[in-house]
Amino acid sequence: MIYKFYQQRIFPHLLNQVMKTPSMMQARAELLRKVHGSALEIGFGTGLNLPFYQVEQLIALEPNADIYQLAQKNVLNTPFHVQHIQASAEKLPFADNSLDNIVSTWTMCSIAHLEQALAEIHRVLKPEGTLHLVEHVQYHDNEKLKKLQNILTPVQKVIADGCHLNRNIELYLSNANFKFLEKYYFDAEELPKVGRRMFMARVQKV
Repeated sequence: MIYKFYQQRIFPHLLNQVMKTPSMMQARAELLRKVHGSALEIGFGTGLNLPFYQVEQLIALEPNADIYQLAQKNVLNTPFHVQHIQASAEKLPFADNSLDNIVSTWTMCSIAHLEQALAEIHRVLKPEGTLHLVEHVQYHDNEKLKKLQNILTPVQKVIADGCHLNRNIELYLSNANFKFLEKYYFDAEELPKVGRRMFMARVQKV
């Protein structure tokens, strides 16, 4: 009962505050400047990406209704149409080869079956469609922090709605038959060292 209260009433507000750090907001702006037309955002959260979109239509996929409730004010003040879908990334309710843009910002860390979700993204993207993403990831150049991420991930999953500190997102994407148009790593300096390594990329399916 206490944990359910935490998940529904406390964690969404904590998440909203953490995700507003300046470096992360700057990364959102950089990622979304190339997204035009229509887009699907996986893990829409509280709508922090909305000010940076230059789209005509956005499909907001957010399975957590309590988190989406925090986005209502932002959605109402948005100049483009936003359609909320309460579904999972592992089973996207879209036809094959139907979407131009898919966006993921700090979502792939918490998808329970990431391989399945990436297979679904691959399926629904158009041949020339693009997946735009920024995620926190496993360190590849610091063994001490990499080990610490592995140790802390079981705890992180409990307190942060399934979030993994130690996922190698670049490897996941390569294994899911995506090709990279852009990719680079950076650190979000405001965050604790164990969770500040970020990965931004744009990919298309092979």
